[in-house]
Amino acid sequence: MKYLVVLNINPDVLNALTEAEQQAIFSGHEKFLQVVQESGEFHSTVALAEPAKTSVVKVRDGVPAVTDGPFLEAKEFLAGYYLLDCASPERAQELAAMIPDASVEGLGVEVREVIHELGL
Repeated sequence: MKYLVVLNINPDVLNALTEAEQQAIFSGHEKFLQVVQESGEFHSTVALAEPAKTSVVKVRDGVPAVTDGPFLEAKEFLAGYYLLDCASPERAQELAAMIPDASVEGLGVEVREVIHELGL
């Protein structure tokens, strides 16, 4: 079964961390990737640009309108995800707990079961 492990970031929380703490998060992601690649549970990952580099497309009366910025104003934003192929939800949660973001107050890691997939 595949699980989407969603990384939501709060820039205020990250900016409050020391340089060493921020580097530990990045190093922790490298370690996490090594574990899930070696175990065969890794499927894919993406990192997304910050909301300031976002565009929103809305079509009204058949005419597309493109605006800058995120769709919603929020403290947190979707920073990226890992797609994992695990035997159980418990295993996906166990792996998600290894992601350093999960241990930082104000950040978190969301685990969601993939219920439909096409073309992967």
